[in-house]
Parts: sequence; C-alpha cells; structure tokens
Amino acid sequence: MATVELSKTLAPYFRDGRLIVIPRRRAARLAVLDVLASEFEPGQRYTEKTVNSVLSRYNPDFCTLRRYLVDEDFMARDEGAYWRVGGTVEIG
Repeated sequence: MATVELSKTLAPYFRDGRLIVIPRRRAARLAVLDVLASEFEPGQRYTEKTVNSVLSRYNPDFCTLRRYLVDEDFMARDEGAYWRVGGTVEIG
C-alpha cells in the first residue's frame, strides 16, 4: 500500500492496509479510489492482469474496484491497457 496516512473519513474502510468494505457513499468511495489510484504511476500503461493484481492486495472484489476507477475517471482503458488519468499526485 502506498504510504498514506488515512484520514478519519478513510480509516473505517481499511484494516491492516486492506480495504474491508467498499463505501456506498460516493464521497467516501472517491476518497478510497484516490488512495487506490496512487498505486499506479501517471503516464505508465498497465495490463488488466497487473491492475487486478494490485487491486486484489486491497480487496478480493478487484473487478468492482477496477470498474469504479474507470467509471470515476481515475483510470482510463483501451484495448486491454489501463493508465492513470486522475487522482492526487504527490510532487517532489
């Protein structure tokens, strides 16, 4: 997991670095997706298998997480390739 200090908003959804529940509330879900998106480098393309592998370290429902990342514009996909297009990026 990327080194992230979880806010009070995010803490209830994670335990020991794992996502224990996917939030239903969109605002909380977007915050969780931002954390997940930080696992992917901007400008780098990933295979679906790699995206699944990264997301499965957080939660066994990696398909739903992958779909949310794309639907909420954190990642884009085309012809089996995925790349990060959104989320918070640390500079420096």
